Order: sequence, then structure tokens, then C-alpha cells
Amino acid sequence: MKNQYVADINDYRKYGLLRTLSGNGKIRTGVCWMLTPDDNRTDGQFTRYLNSPEQWKRYDSELFECLTDCLQDGQRHVSRIESTNILPNTIYHGDLLSDIREKRSGYFADMHERLQGVDLIFFDPDNGLEIMSRPYGRKQSSKFLYWHELTRAFNAGKSILVYQHFIREKREHFIKRLTSELCSRLDVPEVFSFRTPHVVFFLVSQPVHAQYFKGRAAVVAEQWREQIYVSAHS
Repeated sequence: MKNQYVADINDYRKYGLLRTLSGNGKIRTGVCWMLTPDDNRTDGQFTRYLNSPEQWKRYDSELFECLTDCLQDGQRHVSRIESTNILPNTIYHGDLLSDIREKRSGYFADMHERLQGVDLIFFDPDNGLEIMSRPYGRKQSSKFLYWHELTRAFNAGKSILVYQHFIREKREHFIKRLTSELCSRLDVPEVFSFRTPHVVFFLVSQPVHAQYFKGRAAVVAEQWREQIYVSAHS
């Protein structure tokens, strides 16, 4: 995550998804921002949707108003989100994530301590799950979540939601490949995908949360129709 993305269209869908999955605070959520420094790219400039409330506000009016205020105030920073109640019953881990192995290890140790009481952890890396061309500890590795980090959080009893950017691969095949790997690595029978026009989110439930998230996934599909497409993968 970069602060320059706050309030863009992907952020709207992302927080909308989190709000619906959590039941607006019914379960306790932890957000691991995996924050990296802003750069000079134009990513995060997709904010024109805020000029069309008649089209976009209907998905989540409270969230829409909050992100409109963020943009108007010029406060495009995750701390602005944290200071609101837009994600109730949520704990945040907002330190900058380093490429350096030792610092990264400390970052996740601190995260586990801070988020130990939550039911769901949302990981928000710049790009998504690890790729072979970015080994752990190398330059720009901070853009990725590594399998051992995801596995550790799941084995600690947390359900997991992960942000994933699309790559140059047919999207249906890409989603099927990653959900299959998630099922295999975490030894779970089912993974949900929440596909948007630009990114996809993967949800891996703990058995104790499985029925709850099935119900919430159905609410996402209805409330965010045409914006977030929900699928279950066995």
C-alpha cells in the first residue's frame, strides 16, 4: 500500500469489501498496510468516480462521503482512514515495510503482537503474493507478501484476506492457479475470490469462520453488484 492510493476507486472497493466482510465491525479485523513510500507514478489518480455520486454513492454512502472528505482535505494518508470509524472494530499495523530481511522479520513480529486478538487479517501489499523474480530480502520485495508470512498468520488462527494485483496472465487462469495454491498450502477446502476490474482479493477462512464468511460473501455479491464479482473455489 502507498499513501498516494488513498481514496482512489480501488480503495473504495477495498474498504467496501472489508466493511461488508466484517459486518461493519461484527468481527474484529486487523489491517496490515504493508506500507511503502510514495513514488512518482500516476497510480492512485483514479478519483474521478467521486465526482459522480449518483453512480457510485449507492454502493456504500458512508464510505463514499468519507473518501470524498479525504480527497478534499488533501489528506491522502492511511492515518486519515485510521482516524475515522469507517472500519469499526479494526486494529492497524501502519509502519513502513523494508526490503531488508531483518527489518522485515521484525515488522511481522510486531504485527503478530499487535493483531493477536483479531479474527481477520487483511494484507495490503503493493502487488500481492510473492513471485520468483523478487526473492525475499531483495530490492522491491516489500511490494509482496511471502508465503511463509501468510502461512504463519493463518496457522495463528486468523482468517486471511489478501490484495492481489493482476499480472500478464489470463485472469480466470490466474485466479484459479492462486486459489488452488492457497487451498494446497493452507490445507483448506475452499477459498473465495473477490474480483474487481483492476485487482482481486482472496479470502481464506478459518473453519470457525467459514459459515460466517459464506454469508458475508453473498452480501458482497449483492451490495457490490457489477463492481465486485464473488466466486468460491474448491
